[in-house]
Amino acid sequence: MDIPFEEGMPSPDAADLRPEPPNSLDLNGTHPRRIKLTAPNINLSLDQSEGSILSDDNLDSPDEIDINVDELDTPDEADSFEYTGHEDSTANKDSGQESESIPEYTAEEEREDNRLWRTVVIGEQEQRIDMKVIEPYRRVISHGGYYGDGLNAIIVFAACFLPDSSRADYHYVMENLFLYVISTLELMVAEDYMIVYLNGATPRRKMPGLGWMKKCYQMIDRRLRKNLKSFIIVHPSWFIRTILAVTRPFISSKFSSKIKYVNSLSELSGLIPMDCIHIPESIINIHLKLKEKP
Repeated sequence: MDIPFEEGMPSPDAADLRPEPPNSLDLNGTHPRRIKLTAPNINLSLDQSEGSILSDDNLDSPDEIDINVDELDTPDEADSFEYTGHEDSTANKDSGQESESIPEYTAEEEREDNRLWRTVVIGEQEQRIDMKVIEPYRRVISHGGYYGDGLNAIIVFAACFLPDSSRADYHYVMENLFLYVISTLELMVAEDYMIVYLNGATPRRKMPGLGWMKKCYQMIDRRLRKNLKSFIIVHPSWFIRTILAVTRPFISSKFSSKIKYVNSLSELSGLIPMDCIHIPESIINIHLKLKEKP
């Protein structure tokens, strides 16, 4: 049933009629009349011509404008953007310029990155060594030439180059240094060999712990254990003697028989050639002080 319109209001066309949501509130105590309103023709242009939404007539009476937003062409979600509210002024200035491309990973940088890590195989297991963290301590092991006939290598281990135990990452450094020492030992040794352990000028805080030394011995390949002919300790301290005495139950009697104590560099030179052995300056100073004593 059509509801009569107020007097003087034009009759809308049937195509423009839209149902009004029902209102059940009785404000005057009587049933209100339901009125169907027609939307005026809207011109969505941005000029102020007649019929435009920016015209003076429409701006004066915004309440009389009824726009069906469902029929408007709105952007998709893919076309939307998020406004953070913080725009970089420099970005606005350079908006017309082409953005800088991401620099490529050059071959030189790749080689440098590979030098920071070394992959080795120890005990049939692949291990990775952090070469950057052990860089200051790589002098702890060096090749001291050969002795006798053949390729009988002299491996020098200078304990004075070990890291200080007060480091926050001491255990991490020692773990990587341990892998470096074992892998380097396997590369240096071809046949029989001996180890010269330079213990002088090494403060207590730099001495390797019992667990570290035990792990080194257990991780040494059987070939290296068998081919080791002598383990010479130069300037032994009471601490290193105690450690070796404690570890004796964990090592074989054959290995224990290979350990020799040398109290001076002069005594060492009587056992092996010293031409290719690098002796740290701090140990040379100790040697000179001992010679001055009567």
